[in-house]
Amino acid sequence: MKRQIITMTLILAWVILYAGMASAQQMVQDNSKPEKITSGYQFTEGPVWHPSGYLLFSDIPANAIYKWAPGKEAKEFMKPSGHSNGLTFDRQGRLIMARHDGAIARLSDGNDKEVLVDSYQGKRLNSPNDLVVKSDGAIYFTDPTFGVSQEDQELDFNGVYRYHEKEGLELLVDDFALPNGIAFSPDETKLYVNDSRHNHIRVFDVREDGSLDDGRIFARMTSEGEGGADGMKVDAAGNVYSTGPGGLYIFSPEGKLIRHLETHRLTNLAWGGDESKTLFMTSPDAVYKLKMKNKGYFSY
Repeated sequence: MKRQIITMTLILAWVILYAGMASAQQMVQDNSKPEKITSGYQFTEGPVWHPSGYLLFSDIPANAIYKWAPGKEAKEFMKPSGHSNGLTFDRQGRLIMARHDGAIARLSDGNDKEVLVDSYQGKRLNSPNDLVVKSDGAIYFTDPTFGVSQEDQELDFNGVYRYHEKEGLELLVDDFALPNGIAFSPDETKLYVNDSRHNHIRVFDVREDGSLDDGRIFARMTSEGEGGADGMKVDAAGNVYSTGPGGLYIFSPEGKLIRHLETHRLTNLAWGGDESKTLFMTSPDAVYKLKMKNKGYFSY
């Protein structure tokens, strides 16, 4: 009887393990591999998909934003861009840019560039890196020192902020080494933030007033390879996708590693394409796409 129980336990364990492996493989469409869609750039970042069917992405050193649409060559969309990095859209469909030149800016319907915020308590922001818009219109963004010189740096910390046009700028967290990618869970009760120096993801509970609570380590990326904890997105099921050493990491909502897809160095991610099941991935000199089985979550 005891032998039968042990045998059944082992069988159940293998079934659970196989199911987990199968689930991990099902994240990517069958036989799908990263496909290069455009190349020849200095350092691409901050991709974002527009609902009308095109992708925007930054080339930071080139001080430009490019536009790519299926079946067409990429073309210059904006130059100068304020050395933009992360890009997203607000609830009105306006482009919001995190600029290494020290500002969060918006492109109006008339193509006018408007600086929304460029300082905290009278001091220049460091180098706004990535951003996400909540359903109430608030912009959450990271502000490391990647793109600011020592001469221009005025803040002695690397912060995570919340900006709302009616409420102004609020510093949420100031104890990151190098905050980078940022994303909400689909229900907006959690906020994920990458720390590039430590190659881990922290998660925070989002209070009703938009502030953060109970910051903790969500997941660590321990593999070796080029790149690090940089850009991040979430799918409709709440799984977390992050660039990291050696490629793409996919974590469950509980922080368990589902899959590490080994690739060349990646810098950031965006959902888009048909049915929002294409994952666009920027690398230093090119942009790739990967067909997925899960549907992406858009925060705008």
